[in-house]
Amino acid sequence: MLGVLKKEEKKQKMRMSNEVLLNCGIKIPIIGFGTYSFHNDRQKTELAVQMALKMGYRHFDTAKIYGSEPAVGKALTEAIMDGRIKREEVFVTSKLWGCDHHDPVSALKKTLERMGMEYLDMYLVHWPVKLKEWACYPVPMEDDFEDLDLETTWRGMEKCLDLGLCRCIGVSNFSSNKIQSLLDFASIIPAVNQVEMHPMWRQTRLREYCGEEKIHVSAYSPLGGPGNSWGSTAVVDSPILHSIALKHNATPAQVALKWGMSKRSSVIVKSFSQQRMEENIKALDLKLDAQDLLDIEKLEERKIMRGEFLVNETTSPYKSLQDLWDDDV
Repeated sequence: MLGVLKKEEKKQKMRMSNEVLLNCGIKIPIIGFGTYSFHNDRQKTELAVQMALKMGYRHFDTAKIYGSEPAVGKALTEAIMDGRIKREEVFVTSKLWGCDHHDPVSALKKTLERMGMEYLDMYLVHWPVKLKEWACYPVPMEDDFEDLDLETTWRGMEKCLDLGLCRCIGVSNFSSNKIQSLLDFASIIPAVNQVEMHPMWRQTRLREYCGEEKIHVSAYSPLGGPGNSWGSTAVVDSPILHSIALKHNATPAQVALKWGMSKRSSVIVKSFSQQRMEENIKALDLKLDAQDLLDIEKLEERKIMRGEFLVNETTSPYKSLQDLWDDDV
């Protein structure tokens, strides 16, 4: 009996050391399970989430636009009902799409309905882009854009928090300048900025700025998005990462993920392959030394998710990529 208690205590300590305290007072697990899939197969997503829970993943990331909210919600709710986990042991994130900026409260209520949940742990503004109410698809048409009134959107996000629909609010794909603009009127500071971040797009300036403002940086595509149509294998194919992996008897993917964690960023990994899921979570056990981190700093940087689909010279508020990303591109 004593052995079982000690084992549980050890597991609890390990879990606590793999969490980061957010400015809203709750902790976010440092490795998250992403659920975006181009094909959006509900059954495959449910099975993947169930498998992820068994492996020890406790942070699940979805979004309205991914179409994966129902599958994620069903898999988590079943695990909670069966007593395999408690609701407070999982951290669930979803995101507000551009077509819902006019009413974040109603959008979040619909997300919760789709997921069969009472609240989210984190609700993020997916992009600093407002679309017409019917533009609920991933790539907006030229006529779908509206002028972004971020103050009104953020007021709606703050109301979501006030109503207890979520425990924290944040943003995604926001540059330092755009966060600075938001802070001019925000009553509640974003807890998280979820952005592309990996050894070949290190987000040094953004991380420094967010660190000063006590905003946690969460990394999507921490491996460079190799499984996505817009992604690249450049990160996992990097000779420097291969060399570091060889030295530690690890994989390049594990090195890339551990690099992100070493910056105290949470990393959102997306693979429904059992082998890859196991490989990814084992990055928690890897230790990188000072030389490894210096070698990674030598990698040439290039942004992979550039957001061209949100830029046009006529109707979008962003006429160029520079407009969208400011000095962070």
